[in-house]
Amino acid sequence: MDLLNCPNCGDIYVKHAIRDICDKCYREEEADYEKVYRFLRVRENRAATIERVAEVTGVKEELLYKWVRSGRLHTAQFPNLGYPCDKCGKIIRKGKLCEGCVTGMIGELETFEMERNRQEALHKAVYLSRDKRK
Repeated sequence: MDLLNCPNCGDIYVKHAIRDICDKCYREEEADYEKVYRFLRVRENRAATIERVAEVTGVKEELLYKWVRSGRLHTAQFPNLGYPCDKCGKIIRKGKLCEGCVTGMIGELETFEMERNRQEALHKAVYLSRDKRK
């Protein structure tokens, strides 16, 4: 059992697999979740964005992102909800990175791999040319 400080309030709590905060903050989060879920259950509010939900309910956007990321708020039911890409901040609905960042990283990795292959080929050519001098 690990004792940790709650990231929200600083109180000490026993860490376990389900919660990452103390009991008091967990109860507050659950009350906020109920408030958000009641708001989103209304048909007209199902298309609300994170900003709109936060504005109307008073719940912090970071908490809403946490619930979307963990699957507590399903993007299939609420199509305009999402969370920011870990690299650029664009709102996404799954994964950690948006398509643009994934494509960019793949391109960078391919460029790196090509450069590494070029360096290896150059090193082999230099090594072989030194070998022939003997």
